[in-house]
Amino acid sequence: MPVLGLGTWENDDPAQCTESVTTALESGYTHVDTAQIYGNEAAVGDGIADADVDRDDVFLATKVWIDQLAPEDVAASTRESLEKLGTEYVDLLYVHWPAGAYDPAETLPAFAELRDDGLIDRIGVSNFEPEHLDAATDALGETPFANQVEMHPMLQQDDLRAYADANDIELVAYSPLARGHVFDAPEITDIAEKHDASAAQVSLAWLREKGVTAIPKATSESHIADNWASLGLELDAEDIEAVDAIDRTDRRVDPDFGPDWD
Repeated sequence: MPVLGLGTWENDDPAQCTESVTTALESGYTHVDTAQIYGNEAAVGDGIADADVDRDDVFLATKVWIDQLAPEDVAASTRESLEKLGTEYVDLLYVHWPAGAYDPAETLPAFAELRDDGLIDRIGVSNFEPEHLDAATDALGETPFANQVEMHPMLQQDDLRAYADANDIELVAYSPLARGHVFDAPEITDIAEKHDASAAQVSLAWLREKGVTAIPKATSESHIADNWASLGLELDAEDIEAVDAIDRTDRRVDPDFGPDWD
């Protein structure tokens, strides 16, 4: 899975979403993340179709919403997602939250059936805590490929990172810039000034150093390019230690139906 992707949460203007996906792919990105609840799968699909790239060179992920997690709804809604995206398969399909109609013993075998049918390549989960991952592994007979969670320098997810490392699960960070709050963190801005980089690049480089894939949302060409440039930023040990020392739990996404976070 490419270590940097384009997130599309709240990118709900169809024309803008299509343009941002096309711009990102033609700038070098190969990972695009969307979800049923975002309401932009068709625009994402148009952006992929408009880009001068082969579909098979794009790592495309979407997520099944909490009201579509009964087995029969998983299959129907995923087929609808594929139609909107204009593709025969997605590289990664996530359970969006362990909530609503989610039942690991019922939901995850339906995901496995989609994989057997060639409609998805990998099974992922999102917003799962270790106990949810344990139950998912029992239901699947294997660990999920990825767990997508909020993660950034102000929410470092030490326990989940340790779990992911121990169980060979990819960790994917949404809101990796803390919804803009990294721009006000002196620990981040000081490192950015030192390297003549942006605070966004520092945060994304730190996540990469931790072995975490980041999917920052970006709509403008300049922000898409700025995030992409993070791949060229190498933090030194002092930088990493400074970010590691940020001792905060600043969760920006916490819906009523979310887990009881550890």
